[in-house]
This record gives sequence, C-alpha cells and structure tokens, in this order.
Amino acid sequence: MRTNGVSFSISRHAEWAPGLTGPEAWQQWAQAPFAIQPGEEPGVKAMPAMLRRRAGFLGKMALEVAYQCLDGRTDIPTVFCSRHGEVARSLELLTDLARGEPLSPTAFSMSVHNAIAGLLSIARSDRANQLALAAGAATIEHAVIEACGMMADGAPMVLLVACDCPLPALFASFEDCEEQPYAWAWLLTPAGDDAVSLSWSASAEAPSAGMPAGLEVARFQLRGARRLERNDGRMRWSWSRDA
Repeated sequence: MRTNGVSFSISRHAEWAPGLTGPEAWQQWAQAPFAIQPGEEPGVKAMPAMLRRRAGFLGKMALEVAYQCLDGRTDIPTVFCSRHGEVARSLELLTDLARGEPLSPTAFSMSVHNAIAGLLSIARSDRANQLALAAGAATIEHAVIEACGMMADGAPMVLLVACDCPLPALFASFEDCEEQPYAWAWLLTPAGDDAVSLSWSASAEAPSAGMPAGLEVARFQLRGARRLERNDGRMRWSWSRDA
C-alpha cells in the first residue's frame, strides 16, 4: 500500500550535540559525519535556572534547540519526539524500586515522555498544543506526519523537536544502530517552493543500519540532499526535496 504522503517547508532549524554547537560545525559534520560522543551539556540560558536544573542531559539538548528555533515566538504547537526518551532516569528508578529504596518524585516526573514539553510550556507560560511521541525506528517519520496533521487542522506553523541519547549499558545488546547524543528542531510551515516531502510504503527489507534515524534525517536536511530512503523493517520511508 502506498499513500500520497505529506509535504512541508522548514522555515527555521537548530541543532545541538556535544562538540557540535553551531551551524558551521553541523554543516561540516553533514559533509563528513563522525560518531558523536557524550560530553558537555548545553547552557539553555533562555530558561529560568530553577526549571533548567530539573532537566537532564537529553532534556537540556531538546530545550536548547527548541528555544533557538522558536526565537521568542509563542502559541506554536509542538511535537517532541524521542525513540528512547529519558530511559536512563527510568532505569535508575527501576533499580531503586528493586532495591526497596524510596523513589524521587522529581526523578519520576522528569522520566515521563512529555516532561520536556511540560518544562518548556511552564517556562514560557505557553499554552499551545504539545505532543510527545515515540514510534521505534520510525519515530522521526511519525513525528513529521503528526506535525503535518496539525497544520492540516489549521496551525500556521508547528515546532518539531527530535532528540535521543545512547542507551544505558544494560540495554546495549538491544541497539540496532550506532546510538549517539543529539537534538534538533525544525519550525515547519505548509509546503512552499522549497518543500520537503515524505511518503511511505510497506517493505520487508532489513532495517537501515548505521547512524540513528534522527541524525540520518538531519544530515539529509543540512546537506540539501534531493532524496533519502530509509527502512525500519516494516516500512520504506522516502524523503525528497522539491528544490
């Protein structure tokens, strides 16, 4: 089965990862990608310190690119997506539970998948629609479809934030790609002359290997590539650019 897919334009974008903290660094990475290693955290200086301290490494990366991309704009629906989310926090909570130790309410509240979206909403006093999702190897594609659905319902623009981190050592045997820390944000608008399109069809091909899907799609966007084909083991995802 095939569909006509979705199309959109990217009016603004921002990226952040350890060692890659500016547009020039990301352009160089896009031309010659290398494995990104865990390292320093972003400053997230736009967020009040009291709230910023609640965010972990993953959350701070996502918040940094969200603030950069929004650049003061408010009342913009947001889709946050992460394949693994705050899995390290969740593992710590489960470990404490197994040991019979008391659980931290703050740690629990920040382990849920929409915690980052909630922090951003509180910090900016912004009541715009927010959604957080995880959809396995196709998390990025499903987030794009969700964002385009919001625009089809009348939203003039939608912020899409993607982020992930390497899995804890306990889950290393389950990795199906070279997990790396990263976050990026796109400010999406209805398709214009520079539209990006996403279509899909059923596929039994082996999943795409190598870098995480989020970085693969980020590289497609940064390079201005015309096409990108990805397989997640069930679907073939076809990205294309009109110009």
